[in-house]
Amino acid sequence: MRYRERLWPARWILIAALLVIPASALVFAPLSWTVGIVVGVALYAACVVLYVVAGAPVEVSDDSFRAGRASIELRYVAGATAFTGAEATAERGPRLDARAFLLLRGGVDGLVRVHLSDPADPTPYWLVSTRSPDRLVSELIGAVASRE
Repeated sequence: MRYRERLWPARWILIAALLVIPASALVFAPLSWTVGIVVGVALYAACVVLYVVAGAPVEVSDDSFRAGRASIELRYVAGATAFTGAEATAERGPRLDARAFLLLRGGVDGLVRVHLSDPADPTPYWLVSTRSPDRLVSELIGAVASRE
């Protein structure tokens, strides 16, 4: 594996999910405060499990690029471009091609546009969120160059 990153949801989601404990305690208060707190802790644990499962992988290996559940062979990768800040916002918005494959995560500012060269594929490019766009582009281009 040349590059690996897991795109976790924003951390504030875990903090906000803590509110399920007092909410559950209030719902179950007529029965028992103890039952409400136990149910709330169990619900919070379920939220943490969902948080871990929701982390999408972004990986570059010697022969493929993977973004979430999708994977493409490097022979179909024509290049990659990194974006941050206002440029990344524009890529997600006005410049976005409706045919593009998207793996976007809120709270992750960086983006990489992976250009494709497969004439049979109607998808013009992949747009992938990443915390280190320059490193991902470097590894992706390096992996493509090493195959040639």
